[in-house]
Amino acid sequence: MTTNKPLHALIIDDHPLISEAYKSAFHYVSKKNPTFSFHIEIANNCDTGRDCIQEYASSDNSLAIVFLDISLPPSADGKILSGEDLGLKIKELLPETKIIVSTTFNDNYRIHNIFKHLNPDGFLIKNDITPLELVEAIQEVLTDPPYYSKTVTKLLRSQISNDLLVDKIDRKILYELSIGTRLKDLPEIIHLSLAAIKKRKSQLEEIFDARGDDRQLVLNAREKGFI
Repeated sequence: MTTNKPLHALIIDDHPLISEAYKSAFHYVSKKNPTFSFHIEIANNCDTGRDCIQEYASSDNSLAIVFLDISLPPSADGKILSGEDLGLKIKELLPETKIIVSTTFNDNYRIHNIFKHLNPDGFLIKNDITPLELVEAIQEVLTDPPYYSKTVTKLLRSQISNDLLVDKIDRKILYELSIGTRLKDLPEIIHLSLAAIKKRKSQLEEIFDARGDDRQLVLNAREKGFI
């Protein structure tokens, strides 16, 4: 990819130091490669991230690349539960945008879930990140994706034994349980029958090894980065 116009880049992360590291990497790429220049925006939560995505979707400017933190607190209205939901919104509204996912979680199951739902152009585990790796990730995702950090590559080589996947509805159930919503009240929020919700909850208990224990289910799901 070569361009004379600045490429629009969006950083969605709630840690200012990490956002600055991504920003510095974009500046380094443009300094070393004159074919690249960037217009950079930073969003530090789900609400501002969603606003930026919607603004690009309704404007003439294309969004070239996004650094997306998975572990973001939910939006104020509870409709965007994490960075994963923002990624799905990007896929829906801006399908040409390259997504680099970054997360502190290195759980095999969580990473496979993110690949299944988002299939990002880049995937970084934050503990792997170095300034050089950020530069390489940006360059490769823009020119010859995908780019995966070493931990992600290792995990992709291993197989998960359970084919059950945690989708957006499952994550909504987990979120509502985590804030104290009663099971009998979930049909009004999630718009599924109580029987369907109980079936999903039973599958979640199996996935997270927490049969019949809502508190343990929430704790285990949070530990693995699903809430």
